[in-house]
Amino acid sequence: MLIFEDNADLFPYNTFHIHALARRLVRVHTVDELVQLIRRGEFSSTKILILGGGSNILFTGNYEGLVVKNEIGGIDVIGGDEDHVRVRIGSGEMWHPFVQYCVDRDWGGIENLSLIPGTVGAAPMQNIGAYGAEIRETVESVEALDISTGNVRQFSNPDCNFGYRESIFKNDLKGKYFISSVTLRLTRRNHAINTSYGSLRELLLQRGLASPTVRDISEAVIAIRKSKLPDPELIGNAGSFFKNPSVDEETLASIREQRKAVPTFPGEQGLTKVPAGWLIEQCGWKGATLGNIGVHKHQALVLVNYGEGKGDDIWKLALKIRESVKDKFGVTLQPEVNVIHP
Repeated sequence: MLIFEDNADLFPYNTFHIHALARRLVRVHTVDELVQLIRRGEFSSTKILILGGGSNILFTGNYEGLVVKNEIGGIDVIGGDEDHVRVRIGSGEMWHPFVQYCVDRDWGGIENLSLIPGTVGAAPMQNIGAYGAEIRETVESVEALDISTGNVRQFSNPDCNFGYRESIFKNDLKGKYFISSVTLRLTRRNHAINTSYGSLRELLLQRGLASPTVRDISEAVIAIRKSKLPDPELIGNAGSFFKNPSVDEETLASIREQRKAVPTFPGEQGLTKVPAGWLIEQCGWKGATLGNIGVHKHQALVLVNYGEGKGDDIWKLALKIRESVKDKFGVTLQPEVNVIHP
C-alpha cells in the first residue's frame, strides 16, 4: 500500500546531510506499487523526483513536488552458462552490498566498482565508473517504466547510449523513465581482471599480488577509496562533485605552459582527460573551509558538509571553484552531482 508523507525531511535520504523538505514523499517497494502510483495521476500533476540512495544529489532548498523513494529490491539469477552468469537486480538495492554479493560468489566484472555509494538503479543512469572500469561493460539490459503510461520497456546496452558518466536516462529520456531493474552479465571464470588504473596496480604490487583475484581487486579498491575519500556517514559529501574534463590539444598545451607535469589519461573522441581534482588543487582550493562547508583536505574533487551546512552554500562554493578553474586554465568543469534547485 502506498503511504504518503507530507513535508518530509530529506536529511536521512541524502549523503550531503542537507536539511530540505519535500512537499510529499512516498516509498515504492515493487513494480506494481510503482505502476499504481503512475496511474493515480501523481506523475502528471506535480514535479517528481525519483530518489535512490541520495549519494549523488545536492538539494539547494526545499523540493516543491513529490519525492518517490525507490526501495525496489531483489537479486535473481536468470541465466548463464559455465563461463557467465546473468543476474537481475532490483533498482532499489544498494550498489556496494550487491558488489560484495558478487565478490563472495567469485563473479567478475564489477569488482573495480566496489564501495561506490548509491543504488543499483543509479548505476546505469550515471554509468558509474572507477579504477579503469565502467558499469556499461557488464550491463546487458535495463528495465524501466514510462512514467507517463506505466508501460514497461527493456533497454539493451546500445539503447542506453552510455558515455562518460552519461546515459540516455540523464539526457534524452531524463525524467521520463523510472528504472526498475538492471540485468548484468558477469563472468564465472576466466575473469578479465582490470589493473589498468595506476594506483590500483601499485597497491597490488605492494601487496605482492601478481595475479590478483576478483576479491583482491575489490579489497584493493576499497582500501584506496577509504584512504582518499571521506566516509559520508561521518562527513556529509556526495563523492566526486565534478566530472573529469576532456580537453583538446590546444587547451592541454595551454595548461602545460603553466604546469609542466600535468596528469592525463585518454578521453573519448581523441580528447585527453585531465583530473578535475588536480585542476581544483592547482587553484588552491584543496582543504579550504568556509564556515560549515569546504573542500576535502585529501581530495579536492570532494565538497563536504562538516555539519549544518546549507545546500545553497555548497552550490555557491562549487560555482566559485568552477569560475577559478575557468579563469586559470580555460576549462569549464561540469557537475557530476545532480543539483536540485527549488
